[in-house]
Amino acid sequence: MSSTGILPDHSIAREGANHETSPLLSQSDLGLIEESDYADHSTEEQSLLRKLDKRMSILILIYICNYIDRNNVAAARLEGFEEDLGLKGSQYASILSVLWISYCIMQVPSNIFILDTKPSKYLPSCMMVWGVMSVCLGHFFGALCARFLIGFVEAAFFPGALFLIAKWYKQSELSQRTAYLSSGSLVANATGSLIASGILKIMGNALGIAAWRWLFFVEGTLTVVLALLACFILPDFPESPNPWLTPGERAIALKRIKKEAHEPDYVLPVGKASPFVLLIMAVSDWKVWYLAVTTGFLYLSLSFNAYFPSITATLGFSPTVTLLLCAPPWIFATFTAILLSKHSDKAGERCKHISFSMAGGILGFSISMSTMNPALRYMSLFLMTQSYSGYIIFLAWASGSLAHPPAKRAVVLAILNTAGSLSNVPGSYAWPKEWGPDYSKSFAICIFASSMCIILCWIFRRHLARLNADADKKEAERGLPKGHRYLL
Repeated sequence: MSSTGILPDHSIAREGANHETSPLLSQSDLGLIEESDYADHSTEEQSLLRKLDKRMSILILIYICNYIDRNNVAAARLEGFEEDLGLKGSQYASILSVLWISYCIMQVPSNIFILDTKPSKYLPSCMMVWGVMSVCLGHFFGALCARFLIGFVEAAFFPGALFLIAKWYKQSELSQRTAYLSSGSLVANATGSLIASGILKIMGNALGIAAWRWLFFVEGTLTVVLALLACFILPDFPESPNPWLTPGERAIALKRIKKEAHEPDYVLPVGKASPFVLLIMAVSDWKVWYLAVTTGFLYLSLSFNAYFPSITATLGFSPTVTLLLCAPPWIFATFTAILLSKHSDKAGERCKHISFSMAGGILGFSISMSTMNPALRYMSLFLMTQSYSGYIIFLAWASGSLAHPPAKRAVVLAILNTAGSLSNVPGSYAWPKEWGPDYSKSFAICIFASSMCIILCWIFRRHLARLNADADKKEAERGLPKGHRYLL
């Protein structure tokens, strides 16, 4: 344990300090850090954050493309995708779930690999590949292979983006920035259905090509174009050269990292970390596995997302109207996520905010499984989608609770996202047509998963509160200044 009594023992990290993964900081950089400790840089820090927020905002657009390319099969299903490919039985569910298998396999290796690369080049490169592969769904076997490869390269984006954000922003800023990033998926669910509706209606069977094939082609092309732009906009890690920063802004960025890390070894890298050391540091922390299980339940509670157009179709409208009706619940979820995450950062609290959002989702599931009334059922969709707020705040909470050292956090975030992605495999089979149109059994699964997530979060909160209390006691006994505290 550290002197504060709440940080885990990182002797492994210190012994391998010369294996740290980030680029070497020069003596001038270190001098700038120390000088900035004695100056008020609030104006320059705000300038840094504005520049950073503008550049990071492209991650939202990338996430929109990521989500649309991953989930456009749901919209294609309404326009003959299954019939044209001759899918039978659970083959459609297999096409959905195979993506998550490769997605899970690649996340941890990818987040270790990103430590030795430039995120501004690595993430857009992966994006180009999945944009091209999203078009290659010609028949069942081809669709399986393409979706497997899409999952393989898409695995780089979300955990990589989370780690890039965590490297630049302080713990008190993470929830709101994570909300902005994750709002990409929420906006994608809204705009994806609108875009799909427009493409499917306008293109029809143009040039003798099925409308759903045009959908894949148009959206895949937009992804490749955005990837090219991202190469020139995305920032690299703070320790790396970033020409868009002034020397003063870079010094402040480095100071912020040092202050958040609390120990010099975390920010004074002198080499490259062994991937095996990073992996051992992550898997030997029981909190990682506890939060991984919680993440699995959280993702399972959100499994309705992949079948949202099918659930909305139970309201009894045409395919075009159904896709249009999908948009408002996700627009509502976007604003809810940003507002609740902003309040969570301001209040310095996580667990209660997560529980509030998940409880709203449980109410929505309960309404949907108990009635087929179109008005009530549509209202329940808003309650379901807002539960994404809990997911977003949970990611920020987990990132802040397992933050040291930063290189370890890269692996931790990938493990947590892998655990969640694994739950998408059974989640893909939780909504068979035979359980419709009420989908009572499916909603019951979501209620169970949401309830388990709430329970596990409160148990984890109690553990962190005990660690904070221990730190208070030890600092008081030794006359030490107040150190790091976990957000509850």
